[in-house]
Amino acid sequence: MKTTKREIIMKGFSPMALLGVSDENLKILRSHFNANITARGERLIIEGPFEVVEQIQHILNELIHLIPRRKQLDPTDVRTMINMEGDHQEKIYSGPGDSIILFTHKGIIKPRTPGQDAYYQASVNNDITFVTGPAGTGKTYQAVAVAVAALKNHEVSRIILTRPAVEAGERLGFLPGDMIEKVDPYLAPLYDAMRSMLAPEKFKAYLEQRVVEIAPLAYMRGRTLDNAYLILDEAQNTSELQMKMFLTRIGINSKAIITGDVTQIDLPGNQHSGLCTAIDILRGIEGIAICELNTVDVVRHPLVKEIIEAYKKKDSGGE
Repeated sequence: MKTTKREIIMKGFSPMALLGVSDENLKILRSHFNANITARGERLIIEGPFEVVEQIQHILNELIHLIPRRKQLDPTDVRTMINMEGDHQEKIYSGPGDSIILFTHKGIIKPRTPGQDAYYQASVNNDITFVTGPAGTGKTYQAVAVAVAALKNHEVSRIILTRPAVEAGERLGFLPGDMIEKVDPYLAPLYDAMRSMLAPEKFKAYLEQRVVEIAPLAYMRGRTLDNAYLILDEAQNTSELQMKMFLTRIGINSKAIITGDVTQIDLPGNQHSGLCTAIDILRGIEGIAICELNTVDVVRHPLVKEIIEAYKKKDSGGE
């Protein structure tokens, strides 16, 4: 079988940060792929079958991206990356920026489609990002990942996660139980996303210390939120007044992501969606980004995309 030879130059960091103590990370790669990987000063030489060399090079490039955040990579990082590379069902999009949003105890979080990558870049380069799209496009999950990354990088000191509790008419005082029991059913997607990115004890500590605050939109009224990352989820179900109220809560050194699906508006009567109105009147303002995801960006079960397309066809009058 014809072999391929590739070379990676290790510049801007200590080779040991990538290779590990006594080259332990390199040994894991050699053992897993049964390939010849040699370190010579700042040069890393890979030799083997074309597909194997391609995989190893991709894994090493991903690991190099992690070094500024992790400083020193360990065998767990390498094994996680190998598992992700080998999972073809979860093949991750690698665009021009090859962005990594967050490294968690469960692995790397990064955009999986060009649309998600554009959404990520917009959230990095703007203080307010609106993102719309159907179910399954990663709107909420990616927003939480961006906020957690900002918290870990000390860019903000807290995260505020909120959504309108339309199903309860936001009259939470009439529901049984304490505050957590009242809001859990409406904020579960935000809890789920956060739990998947933080170790249980860390998440619990953040909640207790109010580093992470998860609350219905009604509880945001009258506050000014400085040095925070704000996420407003299910924003299609905000009224125009609620949306204005939320946007004017944003304080000094704060950023916000507003997510929603404009095809699933549950507002009572003939109320206009605050999300739709905000996008219309704020489009073009510097520092505010508008992102629109579609079925191409769906990353759930493949049938989700088919279901969305079928309903879209029905709503448009198709047969």
